[in-house]
Amino acid sequence: MKTARLFLVVLVLLGFAVALFAEEAEQTGEALFKQNCSSCHPDGGNIFNKSKTLSRNDRETNGINTADDIVKKRRNPEALDLSHPNQWCGMKVFDETKLSDRDLRKIAEYILKTFN
Repeated sequence: MKTARLFLVVLVLLGFAVALFAEEAEQTGEALFKQNCSSCHPDGGNIFNKSKTLSRNDRETNGINTADDIVKKRRNPEALDLSHPNQWCGMKVFDETKLSDRDLRKIAEYILKTFN
């Protein structure tokens, strides 16, 4: 009987530890942005196309107004336009195998909140 109780206590504690670890492993929008976007968009800029930064003004000018717009853009970026090398728009595609919809939405919400 004591062994069963001890086993049950250990099992419950193990469950709490797994839940805590899973919660800590969850990345924030900021962390995901830094990992996946900041090399081309440092501080919300754009190292390839200065007219397409992550600032609210540039986003709205380019028809990016909501988190859904950002998600759609990430899934289907514009084609590479070699006729205007200074206005390069060949953004990398991040499909569901690279970034889940949930993580991509976190990034989008971080962008909307951070780069006004």
